[in-house]
Amino acid sequence: MIKENLVLGIDFGTDSVRALIVNIGTGEILGSRIAEYRRWKEGLYCNASHNQFRQHPQDYIESLESAVRAVLDDIPEDPGSRIAGLGIDTTGSTPCVVDEKGQPLALQEPFSENPNAMFILWKDHTAIKEADRINETARSWGGVDYTKYSGGSYSSEWFWSKLLYVLRNDQRVRKAAYSCVEHCDWMTALLTETTDPLTMARSRCAAGHKAMWNAEWDGLPSDAFWQQVDPLLNGFRERMGSRTSTSDQAAGGLSASWAKRLGLQAGIPVAVGGIDAHFGAVGGGIRPGTLSKVIGTSTCDMMVVPYEVLGDRRILGISGQVDGSIIPGAVGLEAGQSAFGDVYAWFRKFLMWPLEEIKTGDTVALERLRETMNEQLLSILAEEAERIPPETTGLVALDWLNGRRNPDADYGLKGAVAGLNLGTTPPRVYRVLVEATAFGAKSIADRFIEYGVEIRKVTAMGGIPQKSPFVMQVLADVMGAPIDISAAEQATALGAAMFGAVAAGCFSDITSAQEKLGQGISRSYMPDSKRQKTYAEIYARYQRLGGDLEELLRTL
Repeated sequence: MIKENLVLGIDFGTDSVRALIVNIGTGEILGSRIAEYRRWKEGLYCNASHNQFRQHPQDYIESLESAVRAVLDDIPEDPGSRIAGLGIDTTGSTPCVVDEKGQPLALQEPFSENPNAMFILWKDHTAIKEADRINETARSWGGVDYTKYSGGSYSSEWFWSKLLYVLRNDQRVRKAAYSCVEHCDWMTALLTETTDPLTMARSRCAAGHKAMWNAEWDGLPSDAFWQQVDPLLNGFRERMGSRTSTSDQAAGGLSASWAKRLGLQAGIPVAVGGIDAHFGAVGGGIRPGTLSKVIGTSTCDMMVVPYEVLGDRRILGISGQVDGSIIPGAVGLEAGQSAFGDVYAWFRKFLMWPLEEIKTGDTVALERLRETMNEQLLSILAEEAERIPPETTGLVALDWLNGRRNPDADYGLKGAVAGLNLGTTPPRVYRVLVEATAFGAKSIADRFIEYGVEIRKVTAMGGIPQKSPFVMQVLADVMGAPIDISAAEQATALGAAMFGAVAAGCFSDITSAQEKLGQGISRSYMPDSKRQKTYAEIYARYQRLGGDLEELLRTL
């Protein structure tokens, strides 16, 4: 047996980083550990009422060391010397401005507490005006429409919108900013000590879906285009390099200093990074014809299509179609919902408000009650909501509490619940919120089908598929299709490990790694034919309500 028979997957999520170790020979997951972002947990640098969500790079560094060290400690027989390679995924688009050495400005003392010098989390929507400006210019400037592979629209969640927002709103940061990097690219550059913005390995996955990179126009959109968007963007294209790599390639070898900090061998391959949901699809076994849904606080819906099947079709209203973004050698399609589990979390917070505001009485008992309610409230609501026939709620909801990502991105939209009366109960509201998120998911699948992309199978992974049977059954009933749940509880970190294994030469391609390291299906949710028919009628009301209220909700 070869000495290096393990691979490490590192998954940077919204709240924490997870490190996972897999045995290459057997596919057994040997260990998994999580480390939370300390500053993020304290709520620093964020303002939800202004859609501002920022993360300090020091959180990433500290949590990375903690998670990797912890998982290595759980495994006997010197696991650090047996790791053949590693892969990294992060949330996206989560960019940060950097200096000429590729260092995030927030790691420098003058900017250490400045949110604009930090990583701008995927769900930050402060850049709506900037996205509008990019879209307006793309359609009117007289050159190529650079949004044509991004569903015809550029998002406030993405790279260029966020960079422009920072440049427009913070003069000190603007003067110090040399370039800009995605979180996944910075992590691999940090570990390989190749942080020069001009030469660092840039992810095809991130650049294609979030920064409009495409081989058709030799990389990123032209500088002439960006000057028309806003002169503040002048020169940034040239300071980001033009080459991207798929995630089965190595970004470089682990540096000696980072090897020592993490307890690994220097020089082991570090795979080119990627977006967490895309790696989750790989870890969950995505294949052509599979709609792969990573479902958590938001969703990411992905498909891979062979070149000869997709041809020259461009799918309007999705988040992008990129060569090699999910499975190298095929076109990756991405769509998603900007709020899914976040909708339920909002409702829980809404109901918890009176209890959180009580300041008198037995503080210990109050805190214990708050913890119990926070842990059990959604389960209690789901149990009661499940008993309510969907046709009897008298309600219809729109799931756009964090705007609409797809189809047809519009982050100015807001959510709604229609049909309330004096007899409406929290379980009824919870049920229609769950239905609304399922309707949003169906609208994405319908868009793929409308453009001739065949969906033969639906697979789900993430926290909600593992923990919320009620939500998943509603989703199956609404979509009218069986939904298989990946047995990999940490599919995203597993996908990162798979890419690390391919970059290290342990497998010839990612499909081979999936076959060996995949965890299979844990269970399936089958649609109920009677409820499917009922939901078809309610779905029509959902679509009609959305069409009637869009303009109003956008202006509120």
